[in-house]
Amino acid sequence: MFENLFISNPDAPTPNSPIRPRKGVIIGAGHVGMACAYSLLIQNCFDELILQDVAIKLVEGEVMDLKHGMPFISSTAIQAGTIADAGQDADIVILTAGVAQQPGEDRLSLAERNAVLFKHILGDVVQHCPNAILLVVSNPVDILTQIALKLTGFPSSRVIGTGTVLDTARFRSLLAAKLGVDPRSVHAYIIGEHGDSEVPVWSTANVAGMRFFHNSWEVAPTATQAEVIAIFEQVRNAAYEIIQRKGYTSYAIGLAVTDIVKAILRSQERILTVSSLVHGLYGIHDICLSLPTVVNEKGVLKTVNLTLSDLEKQQLLNSAQVLQSVFSQLQL
Repeated sequence: MFENLFISNPDAPTPNSPIRPRKGVIIGAGHVGMACAYSLLIQNCFDELILQDVAIKLVEGEVMDLKHGMPFISSTAIQAGTIADAGQDADIVILTAGVAQQPGEDRLSLAERNAVLFKHILGDVVQHCPNAILLVVSNPVDILTQIALKLTGFPSSRVIGTGTVLDTARFRSLLAAKLGVDPRSVHAYIIGEHGDSEVPVWSTANVAGMRFFHNSWEVAPTATQAEVIAIFEQVRNAAYEIIQRKGYTSYAIGLAVTDIVKAILRSQERILTVSSLVHGLYGIHDICLSLPTVVNEKGVLKTVNLTLSDLEKQQLLNSAQVLQSVFSQLQL
């Protein structure tokens, strides 16, 4: 009945080399996976997006719901399926599948359970998307990023975790509120583990090039020790507080994932605190954790050699040791 709706233009040129569509896969359609999907769609990141989940009816319903919103945004071909449907040319595979963090539970306690799940998933990733960049979102993200790196055999540049991108955003948001400025004007980092051993880099935190503290933060006239500690504790405990109230986190991590995806697809060479393999910086070897990192279409391009105070170096080494201890106990 629709055959005669359109009349072809005989003078329309036939493209010689069609533009390859931007293609993504999200494995895991829970709260985090769907927050990622929604954010990616409304910011026009992909031309094609596949959502995969063991709960087939659920993911079909989610896709139907999203499709009904397509008239309001730039169109994306979205479907419920599996990673096999992506073909060999997927750009990014986003891994959000995993056991959810429960109230009072730390991220590292999820390691063994989610490691088992990842072992099943990653074989399909290697088979069907051998050239994709892997973006790990599931927790504990640093451990699972290292597992993905080991089991896929992909170059370390193509295996990335969301790391402390969200922690850094929380840090900047709280500092901005304290100072009465836009969070995008605050330059400050959380590095190390995305978890309890994460490290606030107070020594380089600044607004418009003006550092918060010119010496050690303990004697800084602009903030008392209690104020500084309180800000960092709010950052470190943010997920616990949100999970206690609503059962899960979703919106902010969805936006963080979108920021990373845009940096990759648009080759922005953004500096983001993603989790990736550390090759000797600060005496840390062969563990995935977060440092300020340049991200482009190749994935991890290079890592910033951030000048840290002695205390920050010590805290970062402790964070690496915490992660190394957990990883070494896993049966892979």
